[in-house]
Amino acid sequence: MGSSFIYSSAHVGLKSVPVRVEADISSGLPRFTIVGLPDAAISESRERIRAAIKNSGLTFPRTRVTVNLAPANLKKQGPMYDLPIALSILIASGAISQTNITKTSVFLGELSLDGEIRPVQGALLAATMCKDRKLDRVVVAPDNAHEASIVKDVSTCTANTLQELVSKLRENSELDCHAHKPSKKPTPKNLIDFSDVRGQDHVKRALEIAAAGNHNMLMVGPPGSGKTMLARAIPSILPSLQFDESLETTKIYSISGLLDETYLLTERPFRHPHHTSSSTALIGGGTWPRPGEVSLAHNGILFMDEFAEFTRKTIENLRQPLEDKCVTIARASGTITFPSNFMLVAAMNPCSCGFLHDPKRPCECTPGQIQKYKRKLSGPILDRIDITINVPRVEFDKLTSNQVSESSKNIKKRITKARQIQLSRYKKLPIATNDQLTTRLLGKFCKLDDSSIVILKKAIDQYQLSARAYTRTLKVARTIADLCASENIEINHLAEALRYRCTRF
Repeated sequence: MGSSFIYSSAHVGLKSVPVRVEADISSGLPRFTIVGLPDAAISESRERIRAAIKNSGLTFPRTRVTVNLAPANLKKQGPMYDLPIALSILIASGAISQTNITKTSVFLGELSLDGEIRPVQGALLAATMCKDRKLDRVVVAPDNAHEASIVKDVSTCTANTLQELVSKLRENSELDCHAHKPSKKPTPKNLIDFSDVRGQDHVKRALEIAAAGNHNMLMVGPPGSGKTMLARAIPSILPSLQFDESLETTKIYSISGLLDETYLLTERPFRHPHHTSSSTALIGGGTWPRPGEVSLAHNGILFMDEFAEFTRKTIENLRQPLEDKCVTIARASGTITFPSNFMLVAAMNPCSCGFLHDPKRPCECTPGQIQKYKRKLSGPILDRIDITINVPRVEFDKLTSNQVSESSKNIKKRITKARQIQLSRYKKLPIATNDQLTTRLLGKFCKLDDSSIVILKKAIDQYQLSARAYTRTLKVARTIADLCASENIEINHLAEALRYRCTRF
């Protein structure tokens, strides 16, 4: 008879908070109860824990056992509490001494029926929490060791089975520790190079500008003009993730259970959801909110092919992440925010049949069908797209030409240089690229001369550009100037930015 406690963690968005796993053994009829807002996976863990303790050669108490997951007002989910619950029960029953487990250790892991400790989602978040709260050790399954060891100043310890862990805790001997040597995911070798794309030089230029400033882009053209191939070539020109970006992106994949080999992500993600994807799959959500595609594309690319084929509701849901760089999911139990600072690259046909304005093949759509197709993209969504470019059919002569296009390697050098200029310019500000410039900062970093102001005013009057379109045009012009290593925005930089803003399809 007795009570005990041990520490674990709970994930709230991309943050992890400590959970105190308390166990109490009292007299009465045999009963095993878990309280503290557990989900179905935790409630079912009672049978797993009972079998794991028995099959590890230990004794499960034949009396009343109550486990509390505190704080009790925070919902807990997943099988990660199997290990701490089992240890807490064993401490309360006297099988392990409470003094042999320090108050600065955090335990998480799923238990099999034979007592094997299995990996769980979110080990990286738990290790980050340990560092933030001055806890010195996290104990996880061996398959979670690489992931947790990404965080410095926190010891990552492992055990293969519950029996092995209990034996070492009884003897107060050292657990197996994993050194801080996070593996890096190798660069994909099957990237499409820009030199592989025939023609479309004006589109490549627009993609270079978009990649340099992290601007949203829409490509419009007939089927087979190379829109998808161009989009898939973008990862080959993007600079690698900075460590802070890499850590944040890896956290999202960790909590989503997508770190198959527990690598630290170093390359920018490229997400390509199908046009039948639901709003929840794209934005995130669910009863227990999970990151969607916009968060999985954080610090990378979200490519939406057949953009107009997505449902109107799904497209409109992009408004907040495109504007705020985050997604806020509200539920009765609370509000969770996931980061979503991605570069949107969308591609679509000019009409339902795809051949509107095509010089070789006539369009089969009626005027009403064309208008209905275009109305799938609302004004507010088009306002949030910085660069719109027409992608025409590639002529036969260009397809068969032996002329070698510029390689991704050379384009990447210019983009990397432009991003370094931005990092240096904004080093004292909480932004990294030009697309994050606020209205207040535009006056400081995007000053125009008198002739540029005249041209911009004429464009706004003629094309009836909104205030948002005005600010986004200045951001694109700032990026074009950075690619030219120009300190100031010149009239030719602004003219090119306006051409991308005023494109009609």
